[in-house]
Amino acid sequence: MSSIALIDIAKSWGDSTALHAVNLQIEPGSFCVLLGPSGCGKSTTLRILAGLESATAGRVLIDGRDVTTLPPAQRGIAMVFQNYALFPHLSVADNITFGLSVRKVPAAETALRLRNAADLLGLGALLERRPGQLSGGQQQRVALGRALVAQARVCLMDEPLSNLDAQLRQDMRRELRELQRQLGLTVVYVTHDQAEAMSMADQVVLLHQGRVEQAGMPRDLYARPATTFSARFIGTPPMNLVALESGRIAGSDADTGMQAATLGVRPEAIVLDPQGMPAEVQSVEYLGADLVIACRIGSQTVLVRTDGRHHAESGDQVGLRWALEDAHGFDAVGKRIH
Repeated sequence: MSSIALIDIAKSWGDSTALHAVNLQIEPGSFCVLLGPSGCGKSTTLRILAGLESATAGRVLIDGRDVTTLPPAQRGIAMVFQNYALFPHLSVADNITFGLSVRKVPAAETALRLRNAADLLGLGALLERRPGQLSGGQQQRVALGRALVAQARVCLMDEPLSNLDAQLRQDMRRELRELQRQLGLTVVYVTHDQAEAMSMADQVVLLHQGRVEQAGMPRDLYARPATTFSARFIGTPPMNLVALESGRIAGSDADTGMQAATLGVRPEAIVLDPQGMPAEVQSVEYLGADLVIACRIGSQTVLVRTDGRHHAESGDQVGLRWALEDAHGFDAVGKRIH
């Protein structure tokens, strides 16, 4: 198991800055997910960690060793790419062991590592096939196998599941997580999919415009978002962010009892109650087990996630209620009010 530390990592190209003094500590044997929208700096961070990009400033430490100026081959890492990067003319076995042959690992040792990786990933019957004869999930396993035979204790993954269909992606999430735990790997995983991050990670690092917006356990990011950006990015549907005027919801007389610029409340934390805050249904989205109702209070729209068996129609008058502990306050610049 290997720990990772990024200390004041910055990256610029001329007048364009991709990363602003990023500081990050990743514990050995943990599954860390770099999460954020396109252009937030997550892939740049991963490439700097891998040694594929050089940082403009800052240091990279793996197991306490400064690897900032070392090439990728000397960092003790393995990497799995979005497009798998398999050689189409080589067999599965040769794709998995290609790196070992380049490093001139003895044939007996190569065969042993190949057999162990193939057994672990269920690829034993596919070793003679070419990548073009495999499904997307099988190709993903081959890419993982290549990382495993390198016996690196740090594995970097750049959106490895984005090319798979939804069901297979869900299955592979479970397989990846189980594999990581079984082998004790330290994994740094890049994705823009918050469901992936929340379901797989020990630590989520949410990036926004080249800065760490919030880092912590998935439960912490969901339950106590540090900013309005975190609040909106984590959760489906996203947290309601309602403008307040002197504690009242903007454009209404509905008093929230909260002195903040913005009130945040999760759609699933809101209960339909005739005695609650008056609102009017604008639209209804049926999702089977759930029903998402868009309601209007004053000039603000509030989403409510409730039981799919509930019936509601546009124009209905409803009451909304939520517990005090489910209300989040944010100041004028979007920072959480403690």
